[in-house]
Amino acid sequence: MKSYDVIIIGGGPSAIITGLTGRKQNPDKSFLMIKEEEKGLVPCGIPYIFHDLGDVSKNMMGPAPFVAAGGEVLIDTVTEVSIKEKTVRTKSGAEIAYDKLVFATGSVPLIPTFIKGYDLEGVEYIKKSYDYIKTLKEKTDKAQNIVIIGGGFIGVEVAEQLAKFKDKKVSLIEMQEYCLINAFSPKLTKLTDTAIREQGVHLYTSTKVTEITGTDGKATGVKLSNGIEIPAELVIQSIGYNPNTKLAENAGLEINSKHAILRDNYMRTGIKDVFAVGDCSESIGFITGRADNVMLASTATAEARILGYNLFQIGLIRTFSGTLSVFSTEIGGRVFASCGAIKQTAEASGIEYISGEFEDWDRHPETFSDASKLWISLIVSPKTGVIIGGEIYGGKSAGEIINIISLAIQKVVTVYELVSFQIGTHPLLTTAPTKYVLIKAAEDAMGKIKLCGK
Repeated sequence: MKSYDVIIIGGGPSAIITGLTGRKQNPDKSFLMIKEEEKGLVPCGIPYIFHDLGDVSKNMMGPAPFVAAGGEVLIDTVTEVSIKEKTVRTKSGAEIAYDKLVFATGSVPLIPTFIKGYDLEGVEYIKKSYDYIKTLKEKTDKAQNIVIIGGGFIGVEVAEQLAKFKDKKVSLIEMQEYCLINAFSPKLTKLTDTAIREQGVHLYTSTKVTEITGTDGKATGVKLSNGIEIPAELVIQSIGYNPNTKLAENAGLEINSKHAILRDNYMRTGIKDVFAVGDCSESIGFITGRADNVMLASTATAEARILGYNLFQIGLIRTFSGTLSVFSTEIGGRVFASCGAIKQTAEASGIEYISGEFEDWDRHPETFSDASKLWISLIVSPKTGVIIGGEIYGGKSAGEIINIISLAIQKVVTVYELVSFQIGTHPLLTTAPTKYVLIKAAEDAMGKIKLCGK
């Protein structure tokens, strides 16, 4: 029987980074990655296959860095894990022994069996599968009337991309009042909905799909709870993902109420030498301390680096202390970004907060042709001045500024420290040094904290 020091089940970002980091830290150890498909996808790039990229091959991701570092890859499906024997069995009949085992099995689309007609031909999902998305792209190319169910990031981005084809009617259905309401405050979600409609998407909010209609086993449209019926030959379900943990559960690993694998801050499960990382594993909110269900490649790779360094011994005394949920997207040329606590999450968790806000141009002077307005909000603890969240709306620089806020949250930076933040500015690249948006938002927060103390 063949044996490896480390076997990684999965081939997504968390699997690749775990293997790459682990192999570099332990060049004398043998690593095997077992993945189901030879070709993989950049998860966050999937929506852009449908228009901007134009072809699935332009969004391909594979384990080449892991292989270059000395790791091995087996294209197969793990069907059984024996914790007692420390072996895995595959669909092809292989039995392989391990010393350390990593579950990096990712997530799978939530299938709404509660919607009548969910199993009709022409009802599709956004699966993280190269072959599946390649086929789905061929179907979207042919379809004239497309309905997308679910106004989260994937649903919104796919709708925006498909609406760029002027010969298609694209409808997006969201049961809540606004799209992206779990990621942004109402101020921003109102703007996202406006941006979505401006891209030509027919947006229906505060309504549910009650039935997917069909004829001869094929989808023909959807019925909404508000009585509207929308014709469609293609219906794309995008209402969320579930951790892919059936294999782990069958192996005896402990699973939480969200069907994710329980693990500690070093990605260790309750079973010795067995780890879990990425979408398949439990995450804890950095601010709230509660179980979370955020599935982001950026989060998964952060976890994977910690795991890669500490597979054989705790060599890096730094744990993954919680998920900050750093989000960003672009709709119609406008960037929306958030991280940490926002209005809804702070209030739901009973966290006292104030917000410091500022808006200005992202170039100076604003007469440059590529200048955009940039609005920022910092969510701050009024008692300590510690930054616990933030939101940004505006030009492309928002995508990197939100990462600065994320670092500030993780390092427990206060607004009093942020006002002396030493910055580099340039007319073509940033806001003016006299009114740098991060610093001005911090000053606004300080003023509100002072008022709270009166």
